[in-house]
Amino acid sequence: MTRPRNWPTRALRWVAGIAIAVPAALLIGASPAAAHPMPHSVVQLDVYEHSVSARLELPVDEFTRAAGIGVSEKTLAARTGAIRAYLVQHIRPAAADGRTWQVTVGRLSLTRAVQTDTGEYRELVAQAVLTPPAGADVRHFTFGYDAVVHQVVTHTVLVTVRQDWAGGQVDGEGTTQVGTIRVDTRTMKVPALKVDLGAGSAWRGFVAMLGLGGDHILTGTDHLLFLLILLLPAPLAAAGGRWNGLVGPRTALARIGRITLAFTAGHSAALAATAFGRLDLPTRPVEAFIAASILVGAIHAVRPLFPGREALMAGVFGLGHGMAFSFVLAEMRLTTGQLATSLLGFNLGIELVQLLLVCLALPSLLVLARLRGGPALRLTGAVLTGIAALGWLADRLGLANPVARAADSAGSHTTLLLAVLAATAAAAVAWTLLTRRRTPADSIPAV
Repeated sequence: MTRPRNWPTRALRWVAGIAIAVPAALLIGASPAAAHPMPHSVVQLDVYEHSVSARLELPVDEFTRAAGIGVSEKTLAARTGAIRAYLVQHIRPAAADGRTWQVTVGRLSLTRAVQTDTGEYRELVAQAVLTPPAGADVRHFTFGYDAVVHQVVTHTVLVTVRQDWAGGQVDGEGTTQVGTIRVDTRTMKVPALKVDLGAGSAWRGFVAMLGLGGDHILTGTDHLLFLLILLLPAPLAAAGGRWNGLVGPRTALARIGRITLAFTAGHSAALAATAFGRLDLPTRPVEAFIAASILVGAIHAVRPLFPGREALMAGVFGLGHGMAFSFVLAEMRLTTGQLATSLLGFNLGIELVQLLLVCLALPSLLVLARLRGGPALRLTGAVLTGIAALGWLADRLGLANPVARAADSAGSHTTLLLAVLAATAAAAVAWTLLTRRRTPADSIPAV
């Protein structure tokens, strides 16, 4: 049989068809996840009474592609002006009546980040301040933003709120999503995001600060240890440079009350002075002072250093703890009115949790002092506290160590701490009711 005269042409057509069909079939059947995902940008907003701060996190590769500005550790300083000009051009917040906000881009830095499915990548971080015109509402505005997105059409921008005092968001750890900015595929434009943060109030700020104060004392392991280590020898009498015998229950309760009140007065005074004075205190010396105060308290629990003057020392050392508390408020950039409300809520939260902890620890402290094994338990607690204090002191002076890390991690187990204190308090009360007798003071071994 003779072949058609145009059989080479047909054969070429079949080969070409197969060459096109196979890749097409592979592409059609491929999972969308097979494409390499690109990291998205993040805009974190901090809402203040008269302005909004924005932290911009932009993937470097996508930023370079959109802005045409190469960014690296070596070139960042030289290209800061061009980067700021680009960002100001592509950030356009506006009030509800259409008036534009002022945009100022400040510090720039480079870091590395990881997002789900993207792996590690370089990131450009920019700090911006958005200031509305007079009379405009910072809680309701239109956020025009198309940095990177105007050129990289597959890019997205996630907008969140990190801090909003009037909205009750003050811890700075969690974020609330406001919305997502991306290209509208129908119009190929980037629509502005409408930001509606609802109605803020001083009450919501107060309640949030109340919770933050309570959480700060619960998770602040160093603050808790200082107070508890000063209370530990409160039921004991000092004689000859040693803890020897017991004081009466009323005297012990009075000591515990004075120590607690003095610590409260000390840290409250320092917190108010540093906050209202807008003092910019160095963090490391204050934190080192707190570690040293815990170490002194631990030594005092072993051998009396200032018997009968525990309340005075609690007040003095409380000043340093109050300065540390002020660091939390300093980061919020509150107005004077907001600061006054925050101080009240923050202090009240600290005192309520502190009172709860003292009430839970009180029965155990009184019973522990009357047990024959009490001195050994007291010494064990003092030694462990002293080790933690030494670890913190070294860490806060620049020498990182596993002891400090282990002590810090204890603050993440507050539920367990409360459960243990409650259980020991219940056991102490039960023991007292069952025995119904008082151990003679002279039967307690001196240590």
